[in-house]
Amino acid sequence: MTVQPFHLAIPVLDLEKCRIFYRDILQCEEGRSDTHWVDFNFFGHQLVIHQKEVFVPGKGITNPVDGHDVPVPHFGVVLSWDDWTTLSERLKSLGTNFIIEPTIRFKGKVGEQATMFFNDPENNALEFKAFKDMNQLFAK
Repeated sequence: MTVQPFHLAIPVLDLEKCRIFYRDILQCEEGRSDTHWVDFNFFGHQLVIHQKEVFVPGKGITNPVDGHDVPVPHFGVVLSWDDWTTLSERLKSLGTNFIIEPTIRFKGKVGEQATMFFNDPENNALEFKAFKDMNQLFAK
């Protein structure tokens, strides 16, 4: 199966603050842009931030998963184990305020994975995860 890039557009209040976050902190290459939106190469996928003057992010919605309260909604990508480790170390060194610290979820079980959650500047929740065995991605 060939994986096609997804497209996700999210609202933001402060376009420049979010532009800096996605470009400089997450190191996503900036693509096309206009005065009210910016495209990013989000790890091979297309993420667009759209500036909206009126926007109230959701708050306080979570779902319990393996002992953690996972924010819903959230988005992110599955990275290689090495890329996840590099990103988590860089984010820790930058003093990132994690919702869920970098950890191993489902240890010793089907679907064991490295995961971490944090917010962008507009409180959109992001999850980055990795599997040592990518065959476990959709395993039951």
